[in-house]
Amino acid sequence: MSETEKITINLGLVDLGQIDLLVQEGFYQNRTDFIRTAIRNQLNAHADAVKQTVARKELVLGLQHYTRRDLEAVREAGETLEVRVLGLATIADDVPPELARETIDSIDVLGAFRASPDVKAALAGRIRST
Repeated sequence: MSETEKITINLGLVDLGQIDLLVQEGFYQNRTDFIRTAIRNQLNAHADAVKQTVARKELVLGLQHYTRRDLEAVREAGETLEVRVLGLATIADDVPPELARETIDSIDVLGAFRASPDVKAALAGRIRST
């Protein structure tokens, strides 16, 4: 499983030219290096706001993985889950759609959500992700 997610952005030609100039002059290895650095700088500038929002919204920060055993334990306890993740949320491939539907009330992911197509279909009305 990849630890990165591909995104596409549109840039003005002047901005792109300036990035290429900085790469050509050796400030960055390539365009991707420049863009990752710019994003990290912005995230660092807003780190306090992110921390406060994660705490306020009760989000899991990073990776949250649900196995079949996890969801069976939730079902046996007579409970359900509200999955709230900033990062990556995954549901194991061996989780049947019925088990996911019985145990997961909602999925709210800022980042990426990965599950089998059948589980995603079973939870379609409950998933909010970017």
